[in-house]
Amino acid sequence: MLLGITLALCSFASLASAVDCREEAHQSNRYTVCEVDAGSEDLRLFLKDDAGQILGQFDAIEAFLPDGQSLRFAMNAGMYHPNRTPVGYYIAEGNQEQRLFTKASPGNFGLLPNGVFCIREARADVIETLRFAAEQPDCTYATQSGPMLVIDDALHPRFLPDSTSAFVRNGVGTSTDGQRVVFVKSENSVTFHAFGSFFKDRLKLPQALYFDGKVSRLHAPQIGRSDPGFWLGPIVGVVSDAGGD
Repeated sequence: MLLGITLALCSFASLASAVDCREEAHQSNRYTVCEVDAGSEDLRLFLKDDAGQILGQFDAIEAFLPDGQSLRFAMNAGMYHPNRTPVGYYIAEGNQEQRLFTKASPGNFGLLPNGVFCIREARADVIETLRFAAEQPDCTYATQSGPMLVIDDALHPRFLPDSTSAFVRNGVGTSTDGQRVVFVKSENSVTFHAFGSFFKDRLKLPQALYFDGKVSRLHAPQIGRSDPGFWLGPIVGVVSDAGGD
């Protein structure tokens, strides 16, 4: 009986810690980090409601979810046009919103290499765009953004340690096995070099992708946080049964 209780408590602790949000500091910069276990969590992308209207806000997603479900974590997940449609490749539950872009273009999105955040059954991966095009993984959800922050354990080749271009930024990194998914939002303005270095050197993630800059927003009820701000395009979130941790 005691063993059964112990196992149940261990199982509950594992479930409760499957989404873990915390604050971290690295090289004089401050970050909020949310880790998601892709093997156990319901990780999705959100863009439109059933009527085809773009959701754009965390509370709109909460209202969109069926009774008995809640938004446990969320973050903006890729660049978007003024009408809030995705700039790059986007797919949700088999429905493709935008095609894959493989060529360089102005702005951060086209600062190659860029990449795709791909959510599949029981895993999620950041995949460099040309590799994604070659492998054509079967993603349930996918969003393209750029630039890549970390590619195969190396920083993006265009990042300069002495850059003076600093903004609040957010992005995602993934482990090789696709189980550890780490979302990060900087709490002060950081350069691309500093932001990528946080994923590479502090979080030890081999692949990481930039989502956006000044529009960066985080929804993390477990730490009492739901950032107000700009209307968003693609949003990544974790859904759980209402009342879950």
